[in-house]
Amino acid sequence: MVMILPKKPSDSSIPWFSIGITAIVLLSLALRFWGLGRFNRLVFDEVYYAIFANNYLTGTSFFNPHPPLSQYIIAIGIWIGSHLPFGQDTVNELTGSLRSTWSYRWLNALTGSLIPMVVAALAYQLNRRRSYALIAALFAATDGLFLVESRYALNNIYLVILGLLGQLFFLLALNRHGAKPWLMLILSGVFFGASAAIKWNGLWFLLGIYIVWAVAWVWQLFRTYFGETTRTRPIPSLSHPLQHLTELNVGHMVLNLVILPALTYSLLWIPHLLMNPTPGFWESQVKILTFHQNVGSGTDVHPYCSRWYSWLLMWRPVAYFYQTASHTPEAVSTDSPLSAGGSNLIYDVHAMGNPFLWWLSTTAILLLLLLLTQRIIEGVGWKSIPTSYTWITLYLIVNYAANLLPWTKVTRCTFLYHYMGASVFSGLALAWLVDRWLHSEQNQYRSAGVTVILVVVLAFIFWLPIYLGLPLSGSGYHLRMWFRSWI
Repeated sequence: MVMILPKKPSDSSIPWFSIGITAIVLLSLALRFWGLGRFNRLVFDEVYYAIFANNYLTGTSFFNPHPPLSQYIIAIGIWIGSHLPFGQDTVNELTGSLRSTWSYRWLNALTGSLIPMVVAALAYQLNRRRSYALIAALFAATDGLFLVESRYALNNIYLVILGLLGQLFFLLALNRHGAKPWLMLILSGVFFGASAAIKWNGLWFLLGIYIVWAVAWVWQLFRTYFGETTRTRPIPSLSHPLQHLTELNVGHMVLNLVILPALTYSLLWIPHLLMNPTPGFWESQVKILTFHQNVGSGTDVHPYCSRWYSWLLMWRPVAYFYQTASHTPEAVSTDSPLSAGGSNLIYDVHAMGNPFLWWLSTTAILLLLLLLTQRIIEGVGWKSIPTSYTWITLYLIVNYAANLLPWTKVTRCTFLYHYMGASVFSGLALAWLVDRWLHSEQNQYRSAGVTVILVVVLAFIFWLPIYLGLPLSGSGYHLRMWFRSWI
């Protein structure tokens, strides 16, 4: 039987929003830090990022096929972690120095734990509803791919959180509440530049802002010449931050969201170039581009390569770690090759999202796209003054597309984690629809909202063992591998 919410929430002095956000963040922290050093080896791309980070600490010259910021951050984590009195129980020399596994992973875990809070803040800026912010945070916390990426020395968590912070401070600047708008705009540009200094595709968070800003100007010009006049329809009060977009002119955008991100990106290369003076800055950019152009694609390059369109349905997740053991966790705590088949337990770390959250989020963003397209075709959208509903729909669709569609032109081997930036906005779309359903006067909509939340949470719990690499029997493992393409 599906739960039914009351039509009107009862009055209560209990701070449910603060309790909910705190619980989500604490749960995120617990899941990310629990058993953080239990696989005493380099997992997946830790063979690059953990080693590169250690190279900065030892002054070892090397070529970095990505911008250096994530490796700086991991290096800081290693340095701090190596001086702490805990987390030293499992050590190895796989990074080039004797380091504990906890030392090169803990800062990723802490950063990943904060993403639900950043997503909640972004959602709140979009429509000022705490319930929407809380649901968005819950969905972000129950995405398995974000959990897995947070538990290892990888760089995608940093790319996403910095890109989202850039968007958050941009919305704060438009809201014009609290701190001075120009300061918020400056911080936005700095965070966008920092996101690009993780990977170049961090710029796609900034691309979404460019497109939304351009659409706002086109929309205003179109309404000025072809839309309804203020004499026939009164202008509503400006209540949504995106309604202030046209107050930003080309000069504002160029200074804060072109020059400032480029300057931030360039300055963040200085530590790397001091240690590795050759190749220089521009030659390094060319070498990075050439490196990725020559990677190639297909299963011959990597068995878990996947094309962009397959990410929408999570068709090809990535196994970051797989090992069998007879009975004890200690059997997988060394850097030994995979055991032979026939063992009793399977330890699998699968970089895959929460399947039901993934599928429902894809459905939600496509539904919003369909509704917005319908309004435009009918001539309602362009001619009328945009409402908050229209702005939120436009913002989510544009930023989702900006983080997904550039991958259509990428020919190198790509992986499911390249969808993480786009998935944040599809998750926000689902949370927005669920929040609207929960506040509906119709029982069936409220029931649907509660059902979606329950399904997402239960699915997260069901697949949690392969996010954390918990021991599973052969039958337990295959019970969670619903499709052959997942294995």
